[in-house]
Amino acid sequence: MNYRPKHAGSGPASNSLRILEIVARFGTGTTAKEITDALRMPPATAYRLLNALVGDEYLVRTSDLRGFALGHAISGLVMAATPPTVPTAARTVIEGFRQGNRFGVHLFMFINASLRIADEDPDYPLHSVFEMLRYPQTSAAGKLMLAELGDPAFPLPDRQLLKLTEHAITESGKLEEQLREIRLTGHASAINELGSGSASLALPVRLPNGSAGGALCLTGPAERFTTICGHADAARELTSRLSPLLF
Repeated sequence: MNYRPKHAGSGPASNSLRILEIVARFGTGTTAKEITDALRMPPATAYRLLNALVGDEYLVRTSDLRGFALGHAISGLVMAATPPTVPTAARTVIEGFRQGNRFGVHLFMFINASLRIADEDPDYPLHSVFEMLRYPQTSAAGKLMLAELGDPAFPLPDRQLLKLTEHAITESGKLEEQLREIRLTGHASAINELGSGSASLALPVRLPNGSAGGALCLTGPAERFTTICGHADAARELTSRLSPLLF
């Protein structure tokens, strides 16, 4: 079998990714010969890249040392490309809460210090999704995650405190002040920070140990933020129902 994607590159990075894809396709125990045959790659090149991938734990050698399998370092890549799993029971509960409400109801998960969309409201889609995920300090769900982490500098280097709108937080001291308040109140909000005219309110969905593993986020126009906040108690009750279904 020969496997070579159309327009495939031939540099080290491209070849390494192609090797990983072959091991993923062939499964545990894939041999070096199977890789070189499938990719028409010189053995010397393949062995050099295989040793590097094993060293970085993207691949591991099988117990008999005759083949290779995907290593634990690849799990981060897979997780980043795979939407979080939400059980049907949890989706049903969320959908029931959405009925009759004229604002967005979204579920986010906190995975590896990053914000992930788990269940987006189809009737009120999220806006500025790239900015929301890239700059978590601009949204209520993102602020809740940063408050839970304790040290916002870990996922949020100074270069990310960009001024997306005139109301966006650009000073680390002001951000930390807000995060301290979020830890005290147990909820987060953002008004005109992700985009002009936008507002969001986020409440934590807690893990069994009490820490937040995700957030239920209510979104809508900034002028309706008071109305959205009027549903905070009902939303908090919903998070209590969601916790055992998700975690």
